[in-house]
Amino acid sequence: MAGGSLAPLGVAKERAAQYQGRVTSYVVVACVVAAVGGSIFGYDIGISGGVTSMNSFLHKFFPTVYERKMHASENHYCKYNNQGLAAFTSSLYLAGLVASLVASPITRNYGRRISIVCGGISFLIGATLNAAAINLAMLLLGRIMLGVGIGFGNQAVPLYLSEMAPTHLRGGLNMMFQLATTLGIFTANMINYGTGKLPSWGWRLSLGLAAFPALLMTVGGLLLPETPNSLIERGLHQKGRKVLEKTRGTENVDAEFQDMVDASEFANSIEHPFRNILERRNRPQLVMAIFMPTFQILTGINSILFYAPVLFQSMGFGGNASLYSSALTGAVLCSSTLVSIVTVDRWGRRVLLIGGGIQMIICQVIVAIILGLKFGNNTELSKGFSILVVVVICLFVAAFGWSWGPLGWTVPSEIFPLETRSAGQGITVAVNLFFTFVIAQSFLSLLCAFKFGIFLFFAGWITVMTLFVYLFLPETKGVPIEEMILLWRKHWFWKRVMPKNQEVDETQGAETLNGCL
Repeated sequence: MAGGSLAPLGVAKERAAQYQGRVTSYVVVACVVAAVGGSIFGYDIGISGGVTSMNSFLHKFFPTVYERKMHASENHYCKYNNQGLAAFTSSLYLAGLVASLVASPITRNYGRRISIVCGGISFLIGATLNAAAINLAMLLLGRIMLGVGIGFGNQAVPLYLSEMAPTHLRGGLNMMFQLATTLGIFTANMINYGTGKLPSWGWRLSLGLAAFPALLMTVGGLLLPETPNSLIERGLHQKGRKVLEKTRGTENVDAEFQDMVDASEFANSIEHPFRNILERRNRPQLVMAIFMPTFQILTGINSILFYAPVLFQSMGFGGNASLYSSALTGAVLCSSTLVSIVTVDRWGRRVLLIGGGIQMIICQVIVAIILGLKFGNNTELSKGFSILVVVVICLFVAAFGWSWGPLGWTVPSEIFPLETRSAGQGITVAVNLFFTFVIAQSFLSLLCAFKFGIFLFFAGWITVMTLFVYLFLPETKGVPIEEMILLWRKHWFWKRVMPKNQEVDETQGAETLNGCL
């Protein structure tokens, strides 16, 4: 008996041309509700920087930073350099890293919805603790619970969106997650602008209002239908087919349903997804799961969004002006994400990633030159140059918003076969949160050490990632999610890495035979 006949092979042929269906209101509503999970991530990114620039917050929890801030002669680049203050921001992402790995088997074995609900509840607890914090320990515990919520949410929501969306609109609907993230950032910036005027408890209101998106996420998770892919993977074929028919608006879903069944049969033959993901057939996807989120963070965007008020104050903007400027960048990020949603399934992923990378490089270099020539230890930027810096930073944020922002999540969530999809997304989220933690913890020190050179540091990384996309990322536009495995065999580089079909058959057959023995 041939080795290949001993095990299911997953999706072995292309059926994309046979897919039927249309965009139904059912799938749109489900995707919009699920995408709310992204708003908790965005809200925290936006709220952290505003809160850490409020005098009442600094005076209560970080008095040394408050005293340093009050000295006008202090080095502008170093006035906020404090590891405790950085830990307030970064502790969330370290907790999220661990939570995302825990969430992976839960998402696979119990469905995407349960992880969304768990994330919402954890974030709700964290928001409550932060709003009521009376000491630093309580504050950090709240941040850790927020991190658990983000770990679960970021693991499950992009998968949910990719699996529910029809193939020809998967990119746009998946980007609802990033749109919700940017709306969360913008909302947080506007709230900070208002609460910053409250004398002593504005920071409590800013942190406590995180409970609102958490509540939406929890209730939404309870009301959402499970994805057909997850239902079929767990053996609920009839229920999965009914959900698929409802989301596609037709009963003629045989081709897509068969792809899901084939993928689920192979997925259920894999006992250890994290071990399987290391095999040669999954090597391209693993590389993307590691490098796409790494590069997304190394654009420097989170540094700007975390510490926008701090950054603008360091450049000499007044307190209200800095919060207003950071609110402006949040609005630009939100609007530019809409551009990506409209164009991603027309122009493709590669065009947006490469074009956005080039624009970000130019903007980072311009800001570095302005600060290097016109901004010193005891001098502030003139009004004209201050406005120019804000404009260029907004152009940088816009480029990120229609390229690496949404696509850094979309691409990894759509490229994995079903058997390693939860594990792959877990790795993506863990890597993203790890580098978010590293940058959040080190940015204030890097700003103090590199000064204007911090922008050149990030520009160098953006150059590397743009070349990476050009050389190694195939275009995934219009490729069904369960047929993505076939794409890598056509790529100039990855086809040399991927095993031949015969090798895959023999390996899978041997693994199944060993399992039977």
